[in-house]
Amino acid sequence: MEKSLDRKIARILSDRSCRDFVLADAKDGDMAYGLAAPGRSPEHYAHEGRFRSLDEYRQLMREIVAQGLVDIMLMSASSSEVLTIQERLFDQSPVTPAVRANDATDIWLAAGHRRGALVAGRYGTQPSRPFRTATIDQIMCGKAECPPDERRLGADLGLYSVTFNNDTERDRETLEAYKTFRLEAEAKGFRHFLEVFDPNACDGHCPEDLPHFVNDQIVRTLAGVTRRGRPLFLKIPYHGPAAMEALAGYDRSLVVGVLGGSSGTTYDAFQMLWEAKNHGARAALYGRKINNSEHQLTFVKHLRAVADDQIGPEEAVRAYHADLERLGMRPYRALEEDLQRTAAATGYAGTGSPAQAARRPDQASLGAHLRSVPRPPGRPAQEPDFSKMSPAEKARWNLERWRQILG
Repeated sequence: MEKSLDRKIARILSDRSCRDFVLADAKDGDMAYGLAAPGRSPEHYAHEGRFRSLDEYRQLMREIVAQGLVDIMLMSASSSEVLTIQERLFDQSPVTPAVRANDATDIWLAAGHRRGALVAGRYGTQPSRPFRTATIDQIMCGKAECPPDERRLGADLGLYSVTFNNDTERDRETLEAYKTFRLEAEAKGFRHFLEVFDPNACDGHCPEDLPHFVNDQIVRTLAGVTRRGRPLFLKIPYHGPAAMEALAGYDRSLVVGVLGGSSGTTYDAFQMLWEAKNHGARAALYGRKINNSEHQLTFVKHLRAVADDQIGPEEAVRAYHADLERLGMRPYRALEEDLQRTAAATGYAGTGSPAQAARRPDQASLGAHLRSVPRPPGRPAQEPDFSKMSPAEKARWNLERWRQILG
């Protein structure tokens, strides 16, 4: 069956005015979070803090693929082996299976949880180092070596992520690992899309203009890569209209996409997609935003409507809440609260900001510190005044908020 991804990418590349939009569900969280990856079980009691099982996580993947509204289902190699190779889930589906092809150290967040709450680890505060668990052959056929006639048994598309920390040795190591991957992928007919995170631990040499730094690193990295080795599209943090327009307008062969980052409100998810698209993005990959929603199929339905210019962000939030009511489901937030825009964290570890290099306080001191940030009259007690917060304070506040949402 023809894949919607291939059709849309072809149209986007041939016509700069094309409004097609690629939407991906990123359910590769087991490569990062461990037991917490599938998200909180909707059938838990508050004191239990139970997470979904891996089987439940994969069942959600099956349901979203059957719905057919996303273009890509991104998984771990082990989930893809079950769904793509063994079950042949994608054979008669327009959805393309994809696998996280590397797991650099900045996504090593399996630090454990206690009573259903995540416990902060320290990998995310150290400079990212390249690493790959799965091999390309294992992704394509489920074993260490693939005969040519078995390379289409599994996925032929992978996500490769890089993080630049403005450090010569670290960044060179990252680029060497990406080069090795690209050459192997080209030789084996394996496609990839490139995820570029914000610096995760740049110590005393963080770039002053973060959006410009990330954009420059992308175009410099790909300038030496010929067509056969280039990524199908990009997955990057959304740094606002100016940065998106600059990158999307630089090279028409680059299809730029945004990563979802932390859960936030429903409006955060819809507004980011809508705004990014209207400033040049043509793809979005949402993981936590989908996985932590009240009802994933309904959330994806409205996300698709926003991506296809059928509805605006605020209207989509209202429609989503109306659908939840029809389903007899209680939303996590009241409608008016869910229509608010919050500070978004863009990295796996909850920040994605250079300020993440600062030492993280424990939960008690973090809460006390953020409660001390001034609030203007009339602002709810649980929400600080973001205008008076440093980037580090904003990042840590949003990390704590995401932990509360998840568990």
